[in-house]
Amino acid sequence: MLEIRWHSRAGQGAVTGAKGLADVISTTGKDVQAFAFYGSAKRGAAMTAYNRVDDEPIMNHEKYMEPDFVFVIDPALVYTTDVTINAKENTVFIITTHMNTEELIASQPKLEGKTVYTLDCIKIAQETIGRAIPNTPMLGAFMKISEMYDIEFFKENMKRVLGKLPQKIIDANMLAIQRAYDEVK
Repeated sequence: MLEIRWHSRAGQGAVTGAKGLADVISTTGKDVQAFAFYGSAKRGAAMTAYNRVDDEPIMNHEKYMEPDFVFVIDPALVYTTDVTINAKENTVFIITTHMNTEELIASQPKLEGKTVYTLDCIKIAQETIGRAIPNTPMLGAFMKISEMYDIEFFKENMKRVLGKLPQKIIDANMLAIQRAYDEVK
């Protein structure tokens, strides 16, 4: 079973990102879950979202997991939340930050020895979508790192997921996904 934990602040799109990812995955015949846990339901409050993916029906509905991937879409949460909690030895961290990977690890010793990728999803979102909602750039980075799906397959399915939005917003999200895919290190 593949497990993903998102660390975010309410309003940054982690729940929408988790649900969008689940929607795309569900088209491939896999069983998938997407759910969230909110501490405070106020915009800006720290929160977590989760995905589980398996070839078999998923019977576990708990928030506890030992994630294969951890997405951190608010850079401050690296310092205010233990994003490494319950991580496995081979958990992969994808973290939004303006720092490069070495600088980030030097500034947060808990990441030492972990597999960490960095990119500035907030900047990408602002420059492509026009708002600091870094969920789709994070998914673009995830597609590159995980090699779960071909990027074109993923983008085509995300266009469907975002289908209720104006075409201008859908196009901007496709640019954000591709840019993050190209820029993640």
